[in-house]
Amino acid sequence: MDSRCEALALGIGNVLWADEGFGVRAIEALHAAYVFPETVTLMDGGTQGLYLFPIVSAARRVLVLDAVDFGLPPGSLIVMRDAEVPAWTAAKMSPHQTGFNDVLALAALRGNAPEAITLIGVQPEVLADLGGSLSDTVKARLPEAVELAAKELASWSFAGARRPSGDFASLNAPPLAMDLYESGRPTEAQACRVGDARLLGSLWRHEA
Repeated sequence: MDSRCEALALGIGNVLWADEGFGVRAIEALHAAYVFPETVTLMDGGTQGLYLFPIVSAARRVLVLDAVDFGLPPGSLIVMRDAEVPAWTAAKMSPHQTGFNDVLALAALRGNAPEAITLIGVQPEVLADLGGSLSDTVKARLPEAVELAAKELASWSFAGARRPSGDFASLNAPPLAMDLYESGRPTEAQACRVGDARLLGSLWRHEA
């Protein structure tokens, strides 16, 4: 019996590194805005890399939201579909250490490649900001990315309904919610965001 998931919407990235968290924030925003049929799974894939293989290979259609270096102006959104998504290239599609393209390549090798795949990516502006949230440039593209994702799922016959206002189960633990995460972030005066200032200071003194 075929038990493949009909559609998987997957946000990948690391919320600890500024715009690298775009995919996670986008899938959270999609979940907050729409209710989809039970045949659609929304998931925060984080930075799990190849651990996502069983989930991806079990899905007929995969929609990915991610921060991707296209070499375009910061905040640029791009949509890639099927053969346009370079599963076999040696170059990494995104800043993650284990590219999602590796997961797709393995799925293809095992004969479990998705029947359809769409990537909605944003060009990051800031990555080297430990503990940082999305830059204003990238955050401003979240609503558009959500609508693009909803439209893509609808084109696969999985139209979502606008979620009524009120409480709903979040995809992640409450402390990871963007508003709470940002409000608890220390200032630059309280915490060095590019490395440990004590270590950097000792290195500078040593070099001098």
